[in-house]
Amino acid sequence: MIYEMRVYRCLPGRVPALLKRFETITLKLWEKHGIKQAGFFTTLVGESNQELTYFLAWESLAEREKKWAAFQGDPDWIAARAKTEADGQIVGNIVNQMFAPTAFSSVK
Repeated sequence: MIYEMRVYRCLPGRVPALLKRFETITLKLWEKHGIKQAGFFTTLVGESNQELTYFLAWESLAEREKKWAAFQGDPDWIAARAKTEADGQIVGNIVNQMFAPTAFSSVK
């Protein structure tokens, strides 16, 4: 299993809009495309409280490439994203990393 960590750094005051979009739109589209989330987190203590961090679980990098491309190109996602950003851009920056669990990790 491969885990992807994505950190969305929101523009000031836009975290609630991002959370709402994930809860009401994005997760349903991920289900449609077979994308498995492995946890969502807001920042309590750290560099900024205007961040959303989440993890995705993938069987392989090839699976990630295929499913993520399908999601990104989905007309329903493109339309929903545009609609949710009608009041302005939500995310200022996205950082992602891929992780492979160690042999002694409690997560495999």
